[in-house]
Amino acid sequence: MKLTLSSLPHTWILDVDGTIVKHNGYKIDGYDTLLAGVKEFFASLPSQDRVILLTARKAEYLPALKDFLTTNQIRYDHIITDVPMGERILVNDNKPSGLKCAYAVNKERDGIFHLDYCMDNSK
Repeated sequence: MKLTLSSLPHTWILDVDGTIVKHNGYKIDGYDTLLAGVKEFFASLPSQDRVILLTARKAEYLPALKDFLTTNQIRYDHIITDVPMGERILVNDNKPSGLKCAYAVNKERDGIFHLDYCMDNSK
Protein backbone atom coordinates (compact mmCIF):
# COMPACT_ATOMS: atom_id res chain seq x y z
CA MET A 1 0.00 0.00 0.00
CA LYS A 2 1.29 3.44 -0.88
CA LEU A 3 -0.07 6.49 0.89
CA THR A 4 -0.20 9.78 -0.96
CA LEU A 5 -0.14 12.51 1.66
CA SER A 6 -0.63 16.25 1.48
CA SER A 7 2.23 18.66 2.06
CA LEU A 8 0.61 19.71 5.36
CA PRO A 9 2.22 18.62 8.65
CA HIS A 10 1.14 15.11 9.73
CA THR A 11 0.49 13.26 12.96
CA TRP A 12 1.92 9.73 13.05
CA ILE A 13 0.39 7.41 15.65
CA LEU A 14 2.34 4.18 16.05
CA ASP A 15 2.16 1.21 18.36
CA VAL A 16 5.45 0.24 19.99
CA ASP A 17 5.61 -3.54 20.56
CA GLY A 18 5.54 -5.61 17.40
CA THR A 19 5.48 -2.48 15.26
CA ILE A 20 8.73 -0.64 15.90
CA VAL A 21 10.37 -2.98 18.43
CA LYS A 22 10.30 -6.76 18.91
CA HIS A 23 7.03 -7.70 20.59
CA ASN A 24 7.60 -8.16 24.34
CA GLY A 25 11.36 -8.21 23.80
CA TYR A 26 11.80 -6.12 26.93
CA LYS A 27 10.18 -9.01 28.88
CA ILE A 28 11.50 -12.02 26.96
CA ASP A 29 15.06 -10.82 26.27
CA GLY A 30 15.34 -8.21 29.02
CA TYR A 31 15.83 -5.45 26.45
CA ASP A 32 14.16 -3.92 23.40
CA THR A 33 15.24 -4.64 19.83
CA LEU A 34 14.48 -2.20 17.05
CA LEU A 35 12.85 -3.82 14.02
CA ALA A 36 14.35 -3.56 10.55
CA GLY A 37 13.30 -0.46 8.63
CA VAL A 38 12.31 1.59 11.68
CA LYS A 39 15.34 3.90 11.74
CA GLU A 40 14.96 4.64 8.03
CA PHE A 41 11.25 5.38 8.41
CA PHE A 42 11.73 7.76 11.34
CA ALA A 43 14.63 9.48 9.55
CA SER A 44 12.31 10.11 6.58
CA LEU A 45 9.66 11.95 8.60
CA PRO A 46 9.49 15.70 8.02
CA SER A 47 10.60 17.70 11.06
CA GLN A 48 7.24 19.50 11.31
CA ASP A 49 5.36 16.19 11.72
CA ARG A 50 4.31 14.95 15.17
CA VAL A 51 4.89 11.40 16.41
CA ILE A 52 2.69 9.78 19.05
CA LEU A 53 3.59 6.33 20.32
CA LEU A 54 1.08 3.98 21.96
CA THR A 55 1.95 1.03 24.18
CA ALA A 56 0.17 -1.39 26.47
CA ARG A 57 3.27 -1.29 28.69
CA LYS A 58 2.74 -0.04 32.20
CA ALA A 59 3.97 3.48 32.99
CA GLU A 60 6.75 2.00 35.15
CA TYR A 61 8.50 0.86 31.93
CA LEU A 62 8.36 4.33 30.37
CA PRO A 63 11.80 5.59 31.50
CA ALA A 64 13.56 2.54 30.00
CA LEU A 65 11.57 2.87 26.77
CA LYS A 66 12.43 6.57 26.48
CA ASP A 67 16.13 5.80 27.04
CA PHE A 68 16.01 3.11 24.36
CA LEU A 69 14.29 5.41 21.84
CA THR A 70 16.74 8.25 22.53
CA THR A 71 19.76 5.93 22.22
CA ASN A 72 18.42 4.69 18.87
CA GLN A 73 17.55 8.21 17.66
CA ILE A 74 13.83 7.45 17.36
CA ARG A 75 12.00 10.73 17.76
CA TYR A 76 8.62 11.09 19.39
CA ASP A 77 6.51 13.89 20.80
CA HIS A 78 4.29 11.87 23.14
CA ILE A 79 4.13 8.33 24.48
CA ILE A 80 0.85 7.01 25.85
CA THR A 81 1.20 3.99 28.14
CA ASP A 82 -1.34 1.55 29.60
CA VAL A 83 -3.48 1.44 26.45
CA PRO A 84 -5.76 -1.61 26.15
CA MET A 85 -4.46 -4.54 24.09
CA GLY A 86 -7.52 -4.59 21.82
CA GLU A 87 -8.09 -2.72 18.58
CA ARG A 88 -7.04 0.92 18.24
CA ILE A 89 -9.62 2.92 16.32
CA LEU A 90 -8.78 6.24 14.66
CA VAL A 91 -11.71 8.47 13.74
CA ASN A 92 -11.25 11.81 12.01
CA ASP A 93 -13.16 14.04 9.58
CA ASN A 94 -12.25 14.72 5.95
CA LYS A 95 -11.48 18.26 4.88
CA PRO A 96 -14.11 19.98 2.70
CA SER A 97 -11.53 19.88 -0.12
CA GLY A 98 -11.84 16.08 -0.07
CA LEU A 99 -8.49 15.48 1.64
CA LYS A 100 -8.66 12.26 3.67
CA CYS A 101 -7.48 13.07 7.18
CA ALA A 102 -7.06 9.55 8.55
CA TYR A 103 -5.44 6.31 7.47
CA ALA A 104 -4.97 3.01 9.25
CA VAL A 105 -2.21 0.55 8.40
CA ASN A 106 -1.81 -2.94 9.87
CA LYS A 107 1.55 -4.69 9.61
CA GLU A 108 2.81 -8.15 10.46
CA ARG A 109 3.94 -8.38 14.08
CA ASP A 110 7.74 -8.11 14.36
CA GLY A 111 7.99 -7.83 10.56
CA ILE A 112 10.11 -5.33 8.67
CA PHE A 113 8.75 -1.82 9.02
CA HIS A 114 8.00 -0.46 5.59
CA LEU A 115 5.44 2.20 4.86
CA ASP A 116 5.55 3.56 1.35
CA TYR A 117 4.36 7.16 1.22
CA CYS A 118 4.88 10.25 -0.87
CA MET A 119 3.90 13.90 -0.62
CA ASP A 120 1.51 15.49 -3.09
CA ASN A 121 2.23 19.22 -3.04
CA SER A 122 -1.06 19.95 -4.83
CA LYS A 123 -3.01 18.91 -1.70
